[in-house]
Amino acid sequence: MAVPTTREQCAALDAVDPLAPLRKEFTLPVEGIYLDGNSLGVLPVRTPEVVRRTVEQEWGQGLITSWNAAGWTELPHTLGAGIAPLIGAGDGEVLVCDGVSINLFKILTAAMRMRPGRHTVLGERDTFPTDLYIAEGVTGLFEGARSVLLDSLDDLDAHLDEGVAAVVLSHVDYRTGVLLDMAGITERVHRAGALMIWDLCHSAGALPIDLTACEVDFAVGCTYKYLNAGPCAPGFLYAATRHHDAVRQPLTGWFGHAEPFAFRPEYQAAQGITRFMTSFPPLLALAGLRATLEIWEQVDLDQVRAKSLALTELFMARLADLEIVTPREPERRGSQVAIRYPDGFPVVQALIERGVIGDFRAPDLMRFGFTPLYTSYTDAWDAAEALREVLASGEWRAERFHRRGAVT
Repeated sequence: MAVPTTREQCAALDAVDPLAPLRKEFTLPVEGIYLDGNSLGVLPVRTPEVVRRTVEQEWGQGLITSWNAAGWTELPHTLGAGIAPLIGAGDGEVLVCDGVSINLFKILTAAMRMRPGRHTVLGERDTFPTDLYIAEGVTGLFEGARSVLLDSLDDLDAHLDEGVAAVVLSHVDYRTGVLLDMAGITERVHRAGALMIWDLCHSAGALPIDLTACEVDFAVGCTYKYLNAGPCAPGFLYAATRHHDAVRQPLTGWFGHAEPFAFRPEYQAAQGITRFMTSFPPLLALAGLRATLEIWEQVDLDQVRAKSLALTELFMARLADLEIVTPREPERRGSQVAIRYPDGFPVVQALIERGVIGDFRAPDLMRFGFTPLYTSYTDAWDAAEALREVLASGEWRAERFHRRGAVT
């Protein structure tokens, strides 16, 4: 598709966009453009009703009977089954529970145990920090283990030796939007005898993923970004069926027991992916995920990917004179555009005052996320024009735009 060169052309694309009808499913700013769905997705219109029903009917009236009658007990599995088609997983391979950090801790510890005699975990230095912190914490539990951070993935093969137990990488770089070759990297890691763990936080819901075809071992992801499940909604984990019998995860809580209501003092792991359960995830947070997965049942991920690439291409074309660090090649790009600018923080704050919401990542990256389910072509056009105006006017230099809160 040719890149639009006028706003009228963008409006024409919006008129024929097959995903446009889904925009009404979301609560969007009355006057504004939201380009931060790669950090926190917007509120689905149906979510308040699902939460209300959970509170007033299932909890308020059903009370403890709702564990069975409302299917609370099975929610980690049923919601996992709803996520599975979005990431190319099979039956019984996805579980909704805990947060990304805890899920990664469980998976990485299990992976280390599955590769006795191997003591190295490889990661990329610029990946999202929580993954690095968890890797450091896990290796600290194994005598002689270490976490090695690569300055570049160009160095991966040089470090893949018989001492590597697992490799942990982000599918899409949270800062730059670089999309990694999941199939190719996983194959290289397996050739070295190591296990491959992918962080899908910035790709799940933004583009098609096929964990099965790529023969991925384990993966973690969140549900509050492109999946729109709500602030701090529970994460999910993926474990390939071939590994279920070998897994020994460290947080052996009640809900991971084979017979939790037998109340035995000894722990016996449940079968399949259930053994990754620890405690039950918060039910009210699960309600948000229940609501948004109803929307995803209507979504064609190939259409999502095509629109994502078109939106990001349009935005980059309008700002071609700036230092864009997101790859221009479609096959290397996620669903965001990152622009390096020395005074990026106040520029983003000035944009927010104009109603264009993006975000900033230190030291100098302005990030703009494009969520095809509710972002339009005219949104992309108008946001680019607003950024050009903010830079040209110098309004970002005002003192109020330089004040930083706890979250940037």
